[in-house]
Amino acid sequence: MLIKQRAAKSAAMIAVFTLMSKGFGFIREVMIAYKFGSGKETDTYFVAMTATVMIMGILGSAMNTSLIPIFTQIEESRGKEGKLKYLNNILNIVFFITLILAILAFIFAPLTIKILAKGFQGEQFQLAVQLSRIGLPIIIFLGFTHVLSGYLQSSQIFGPHAIMGFPYNAVFLIYLFFSTGNPDIKILMFVSVIASSTQFLIQVPAIRHSGYRYSLNVNLKDPYLNKAILLVFPILIGSAVQQINVIVDKTLASELVEGSISALSYAARTNDVIISVFIAAITTVVFPMLSKAFSERNIHEGVSILNQSVSIIFIITIPASIGLMILAQPIVTLFFQRGAFSESAALMTGDALLFYSFGLLGIAMRSMLNKVFYSLQDTRTPMINGGIAVLINIVLNLLLVDSMQHKGLALATSISSIVTSILLLMDLRIKLGPLGITKMLTTFTKTLGASIVMGLAAYLIYYKIGALLPETTVFQFIMLAISILVAVIVYLFMLMSLRVKELRLIGKAIRKRG
Repeated sequence: MLIKQRAAKSAAMIAVFTLMSKGFGFIREVMIAYKFGSGKETDTYFVAMTATVMIMGILGSAMNTSLIPIFTQIEESRGKEGKLKYLNNILNIVFFITLILAILAFIFAPLTIKILAKGFQGEQFQLAVQLSRIGLPIIIFLGFTHVLSGYLQSSQIFGPHAIMGFPYNAVFLIYLFFSTGNPDIKILMFVSVIASSTQFLIQVPAIRHSGYRYSLNVNLKDPYLNKAILLVFPILIGSAVQQINVIVDKTLASELVEGSISALSYAARTNDVIISVFIAAITTVVFPMLSKAFSERNIHEGVSILNQSVSIIFIITIPASIGLMILAQPIVTLFFQRGAFSESAALMTGDALLFYSFGLLGIAMRSMLNKVFYSLQDTRTPMINGGIAVLINIVLNLLLVDSMQHKGLALATSISSIVTSILLLMDLRIKLGPLGITKMLTTFTKTLGASIVMGLAAYLIYYKIGALLPETTVFQFIMLAISILVAVIVYLFMLMSLRVKELRLIGKAIRKRG
């Protein structure tokens, strides 16, 4: 059995809490759309947020990935006290680095906005610069968040990571529900800063409970610090290369019709729910297991973990992709189209969501396969793969943007993720030998077949039976809910009929969690 009892329970816990958190996050997005719509102001806000979090998006993921195995090694060699000292050392160093980054980001904010959104001019450009500067404390807060999260996950403590989305979304919702009058986009950015601080603050009690007490000590000669730098550097380059995709997408979208950036942002965040809830739960728990298996040179165990994890990813993402393809437009219309969010904005966002959904499986597979390479302490292959992803995305963007507008940018991202996930799987096959790809393909085929039947059921219920009912919001909500419920039942029945055994594993994890 791939995921042992404790790991299965941890994955289930993370998935459940993340699902709840994403539910609140979805309400947050709906409220932002309701208050601010999808136009010049929200385009500016999303670009400014990208400018603000891009730096820590690069550095933070690299730190989190490299620190987990290092914390584990330190605990084995130096004990818990040595691990806590290393945590303190890293926190002090990260604070210094992020402070410098924030200062540089403040100085070069105009240049950053010009790169991210060359289509912004005049007042919109100045507003984007102001918003990005307001959001600069987020850089420091995210630095702390990634370090503390890495420490706790290395100790098999997943609770704070699972619930950190609750206070984050709560801050937004309190502001959005109780704000009156004309909404101010600058206040929204300030609220974003406060919300970001809660992500590391929610982890502090668990850190203190583990025995940590802060001190000003800094040891730049720690050998594990040098090892962290060696591991972080290729991941850092890979993450930085990935951000080029974001820059290119935002730059090209800024020259399209007003609202294009917002449509892509709303759609990407909706599509990201599946990745954040289920795939992140799997990879978060499986990563330490993979690291342990490969560190003990147990290749068979590592491949077994990979094989069954990939099968579970198929079971989750393939039906989600098909469901989003079929129901993208009604989902966006029913949940977003109100207040300042117009019908045209809903149509643009729905189109973007449709084309993003094509790449859902590719994104999930890349996330999983990258973790396998990192557990093998191979950070070079994902870095090269990230460069290939950027190249494919840029070429496709330029080929598709004129004819498909913002839809082309979404489709380019999807195709890039699919191609590069296949390349990663081929590289891993060369590195490790047989991976059980035939077994993976069998699960893929069965899951795809079940998903197609599921999609057909959803289509008939919503678009055919639903067309016979009055076109009111209430009836549309009811039909959407019925369509999704029936689709899930049909899908599970098809999986059982096709004897997809990974379904039993998921069921056992859920029952044990209960």
